[in-house]
Amino acid sequence: MNLNIAFFGSSLVSAYWNGAATYYRGIIRALHDRGHHVTFYEPDAYERQQHRDIPDPDWAKVVVYSADEAGVSSALKQAACADLVVKASGVGVFDTWLEQAVLDLQSSTTLVAFWDVDAPATLDRVQADPSDPFLPLIPRYDLVLTYGGGDPVVKAYEALGAKICVPIYNALDPSTHHRVIPDPKFRADLGFLGNRLPDREARVEEFFLQAAAALPDKEFILGGNGWGDKSLPANVRYLSHVYTADHNAFNCTPLAVLNISRESMARYGFSPATRVFEAAGAGACLITDKWEGIEQFLEPEKEILVAQNGEEVAEKLRSLSPEHARSIGTAARQRVLAEHTYAHRAAQLEVLLGAVRSPVYL
Repeated sequence: MNLNIAFFGSSLVSAYWNGAATYYRGIIRALHDRGHHVTFYEPDAYERQQHRDIPDPDWAKVVVYSADEAGVSSALKQAACADLVVKASGVGVFDTWLEQAVLDLQSSTTLVAFWDVDAPATLDRVQADPSDPFLPLIPRYDLVLTYGGGDPVVKAYEALGAKICVPIYNALDPSTHHRVIPDPKFRADLGFLGNRLPDREARVEEFFLQAAAALPDKEFILGGNGWGDKSLPANVRYLSHVYTADHNAFNCTPLAVLNISRESMARYGFSPATRVFEAAGAGACLITDKWEGIEQFLEPEKEILVAQNGEEVAEKLRSLSPEHARSIGTAARQRVLAEHTYAHRAAQLEVLLGAVRSPVYL
C-alpha cells in the first residue's frame, strides 16, 4: 500500500516559529522509507523561507505557495489526486478555508485527515465557542490524528463527532538527533529550548527562571524566539533562535536539559514534546515538569527526572552529579531507540490507514 500523500502544514523546511517542524520531518521521512510519497504544501509566511534549517529534502516534495487566495487555490488543485490529504493544525495562513476546502477533495479513493499538532489548544478553543467554524467539520474527516493527548484528547474529539481519533506521538529520528561532541557555546548546568508563547511563559517563569534565581552559582541557557525583552536572572544566558543543526550540541553539552509543557498540554497529559525525544536521543539528562502519562514514554527517576515546580528543579539540579546525569541520559536513549522512533510511528500509521480504508474502523 504505497500512498501518494498531500500534506498541508506550517513548514517542513523551517523551524522558525514552527515547533512542529521536526515532528513533520520525522514522520514524513519514515513514511518515505516505507515507500510512500509525500508532497508537503507550506505557505510563504512568517519569514520562514528566509530562516530555513534544511534545503528541500530528497524524501519529500516541498511546494511553497504564496500566502494569498491564489496560492491556496493552486495548492489545493495540485493535491486533488492524492490518496490521502492531510490538513495539519496551525498552518498559519487561511486555516479556516483549508479546513473546509480539503474536505471537498474527499472521495471513494481519497481519504482526508485532520492532523492536530496542538490538540489541547484546539479542543479548548472549539469547546469554548459553539460558533467555531471548525466544529461542524470534525465529523466529516475520515480520521483525526494528534501528536499527543492520550485518552483525554481521544474522548474529547470523539465527543465532538470524530469518526476516529488516534494519537501519533512525537518520537525520535536517530538519523538527525543523536550524540555529538559537546560545544562550549552551550556549556551550562541547565538548558531550556522553547519559543515564548502565551500558554508557556508562566510555566517557564516557574520551572526555569525560578530555579535559576534559586541557584545563582549555576549557569543556565535559554534558547528560542521571543525572549529578548524578558527580564532574566544574571546567570541565564539568552541564545535567541537555535537552528536545528545545533540542537544535538544544545542537548549534549549542558549537565541537564529541561522540558516544560505548555499549560494546555500539561493539563491534558500524555503530550511529550518533540524535544523530549530529541534530547533523549542525544543522551541528554532530562528534567521535565510533571504531567500524567510520563511513564508511558520514559521511566521517572531512571530515564527522566520529574519536578512539580521550580523549587524541585533546583533541588534536582543541585544534587545532580555528572555520573548520574550520564546514566539517566544513556537509559533514556536506549528506551526511545527501542520503542519511540518515527519508524515505530509510521508503522502504526500504516496499520491505522489500512483499517480506515476498509469497511470497519479500528
